[in-house]
Amino acid sequence: MPSILESLYHGSLFPNENIISKDPNYRPINRQITESLEAWKQKLSDGDFEELESLLELYSQAQGMEMTASFVCGFKTGAAMMIEVLVED
Repeated sequence: MPSILESLYHGSLFPNENIISKDPNYRPINRQITESLEAWKQKLSDGDFEELESLLELYSQAQGMEMTASFVCGFKTGAAMMIEVLVED
């Protein structure tokens, strides 16, 4: 099994793919979203539903950018803490 550093170097480390919320409300909320989208698909014309899907895709892209920024901030904070812990005064 390759080390984390080797995986990072080879571009095979994708932490976001391993993140699944353990919150008990996560799956029920996702189920509600799926059911709601199906209901909207029935209510809207094909063109209107495609516009809704495009809007949701934009929202998903923005959310991904926020998650990336959060990851970077958290990683930097963790690294800064390690530096502070390891540097002797």
